[in-house]
Amino acid sequence: MELPSPIIYEVGYSKENLNKLEKDMNDKNKKYKNLIFNYPTVYIVNDEKEKDKYSVYIGETTDIKRRTTEHLAVDIISRKDWKEFSDSKSSRLFIIGHKYFNKSLTLDIENRMMQYLTSVEKVTKVNNRRTNPQNEYYTSDELDSIFSEIWRKLHKKNKNLFPLEQIIKDSAIFKASPFHKLTEEQMIARERIILKITEALNRQKTSQLIIVEGAAGSGKTVLMSSLFYELNQLSASDSENAVIQNTDQYLLVNHDEQLKVYQQISSKLGISKKHNRETVLKPTRFINNHSEEEKVDVLIVDEAHLLWTQGKQSYRGTNQLEDLLTRAKVVVAVFDRNQILSREQYWEEQDLLEKIHGANLNKNYIQLKNQMRINADRQTVDWIRKIIDNNEITNIPVDSKNYEIKIFDDPNKMYKQISLKAENENLGISRILATFDWDYINNKKPNNGDDMWYVKVGDWKLPWNLQLPQTRKEKHENRDRAWAEQPHTINEVGSTFTIQGFDLNYAGVVIGPSVKYRNGKIIFDGSKSKNKKAIYKRQIKDGSKIDVSEFLLKNELNVLLTRGVNGLYIYAVDEELRNALLAAQNGMLK
Repeated sequence: MELPSPIIYEVGYSKENLNKLEKDMNDKNKKYKNLIFNYPTVYIVNDEKEKDKYSVYIGETTDIKRRTTEHLAVDIISRKDWKEFSDSKSSRLFIIGHKYFNKSLTLDIENRMMQYLTSVEKVTKVNNRRTNPQNEYYTSDELDSIFSEIWRKLHKKNKNLFPLEQIIKDSAIFKASPFHKLTEEQMIARERIILKITEALNRQKTSQLIIVEGAAGSGKTVLMSSLFYELNQLSASDSENAVIQNTDQYLLVNHDEQLKVYQQISSKLGISKKHNRETVLKPTRFINNHSEEEKVDVLIVDEAHLLWTQGKQSYRGTNQLEDLLTRAKVVVAVFDRNQILSREQYWEEQDLLEKIHGANLNKNYIQLKNQMRINADRQTVDWIRKIIDNNEITNIPVDSKNYEIKIFDDPNKMYKQISLKAENENLGISRILATFDWDYINNKKPNNGDDMWYVKVGDWKLPWNLQLPQTRKEKHENRDRAWAEQPHTINEVGSTFTIQGFDLNYAGVVIGPSVKYRNGKIIFDGSKSKNKKAIYKRQIKDGSKIDVSEFLLKNELNVLLTRGVNGLYIYAVDEELRNALLAAQNGMLK
């Protein structure tokens, strides 16, 4: 059955314009008047404060006239954002009606509209604070279709404010948005964390560690983004949670690209600063700027496996997690031991087990088990996991969800296929990635006559990430887009340092010579890797040095092979590995 179409009206943001719209509808469009003025509606107030820079507010109401009057007459007294909307001559109001709208559906449309508009590059401020995704209700199965049709109609009215839906879904901000509807597992985890934080603060405990562990693609980033936003709402002066009210929260991540995304989200939502201090930053900066005496309330550490467990030039301590615990009442650390990539991040097994055991004793250990990134059958996910976890290659299964695993005998052919995927905006972002088996020294030119550092296989070559003039310009001008979101990076090769924590539609992975196949098993050859952070020996507590390269190179492969949402393309430099993968593709591996 074909769904009714949404009704959308746009007027200047004022009581006079709304009254004029009602009068015009009495004269010309009486059949739509009920949907706009007597039914539940969703509305968007927006103001183009500067060219291509928008401030927005999204709301839902059962009475658009009454609600607009409240904003214009009452809210301007207590809220700066409403005063600015009221004073501006360029403010506009979109009113959205639909025959299927009820309270639950309009709340879901409002929540998703916040998620989308936060993800729009030209939106600099989203002024409302509420997240209220609904459970099942009558017409909930029509939410996706109705929202997409609303967005398409809005896109026709203003392409800058409402870009194509696929562009939104491809953005790193969208994928990390706090407005995602959480899965049951994520919701239970978030409520359990908030309960443990409330308990710790109420009992005036300090140095409490909550560990959230989950594999790549288990939804850790969305959970942490949602937790950070929810805690900020609960800490507001009008919060009903008396324990968390007026507390401070910080979000830390030791990853430049992911930090950039969180900073954008917090800036757009107005939570980037508290007490004149930045709330989203790197762990070292937080440690250097906060003493043990001034304990903050809550630290959320995303990608905690990237924390340093030994000193570096910019960090004089010996373990960042320990230093964070001395500076906070509660630390929530999101961890995946299979994404530790550097010897400076390596944990001695006994130390890590003690941390997890301690969290378990306090019922502060949470494990996420669902796989949410890879849109594939269980057998397909298992095929990828066997390569990573068991060093085994088996025949590639047929996937009922059409997840595409494709093995190439030529890197140029793979690059051309990934480029074709990337050309179609409706298919999402696709990029070439590689193991760190080719030289790359940041801020230094090669001395072999090349203009850039390249990934080279035979006659095929492509520069490593962050080197093309456009990329350098983005970096120099402090632009906010993550590496994969920049369109020209289809002409670069991504590494774990730029792609970790992000999704791609299709990932084309060049597996370099550090990964081999011998006697029916995948092996790792540190002598062929150029990743000094992985192949140099690590000094442990007893003063001896150990080789952890196999563990770290395996983790590097894990990060790269788990990026693709809808497909994974592979080219292997090692001939035996390539032949085994090609045989697996043809169902001929013995």
